[in-house]
Amino acid sequence: MESVFKVDGAIAHARTHAAGPWDPSMQHGGAPSSLLAWAIERIPTAVPMQVARLTFDLLRPVPLGDLEVRTEVVREGRKIQLCAASLLAGGKEVVRASALKIRAGDYAELSGLTDQPVSVPGPLQSPPIDEAVRMSSGFISGLDVRNARGSFGLLGAGGPAACWFRLNRPIVEGEGNSALMRAAAVSDFCNGVSSVLDRSWTFLNGDLSINLARMPVGEWILLDAEAWLGTDGVGIAAGRLADEQGYFGRAVQSLVIEKR
Repeated sequence: MESVFKVDGAIAHARTHAAGPWDPSMQHGGAPSSLLAWAIERIPTAVPMQVARLTFDLLRPVPLGDLEVRTEVVREGRKIQLCAASLLAGGKEVVRASALKIRAGDYAELSGLTDQPVSVPGPLQSPPIDEAVRMSSGFISGLDVRNARGSFGLLGAGGPAACWFRLNRPIVEGEGNSALMRAAAVSDFCNGVSSVLDRSWTFLNGDLSINLARMPVGEWILLDAEAWLGTDGVGIAAGRLADEQGYFGRAVQSLVIEKR
């Protein structure tokens, strides 16, 4: 399948496969999030490290077309690296990311101490989402999504729910999707999976924060999400992240809720 982005130096060209469901000229949040995860992983570290936390601030709607990718190391240490990345469209910053990397050790004695098996049916035992939902945007059409509990609520109030996701389309042309890129893409679906609002409302996220105890294993990632809404138009959507071996992380979004 054709990739979501074609990267040439510091410029990433976003194809229509990045488009979201709210406006076909603007990207789904999972597209720039996974692109910045790719850029952050390319920042070298002095010793082996794992990304433990990724935070994205969605400053403006992200258009299709050319985006400038910038990265920097904010702090380099023996145990942690704090780095930043951003996307610019027409010279304006549209997404800003911060990542905390932690030194990776070898502590076999920690194995199994906190393992928690997945409590919902696996991806092959879960039915696929409705085809109309899957084809509702360019980005979602490049995914396999299966309802493990409840139903994917992008086109209606379906949440809370748990869904399995698999990326079929490469994010960056010529490169495979890393575990971190897959986690970033899936995590941005918290608001869609957990939605309790119908289509008379919008519930866009202004940010996304992901914490990872380990990297996911395999192609399928489970997002088990729910939402909490205030009466002032502010809410949060949060989800547990798992693979077929068990839970490995958490994702949280801040929601901007408005009547259409």
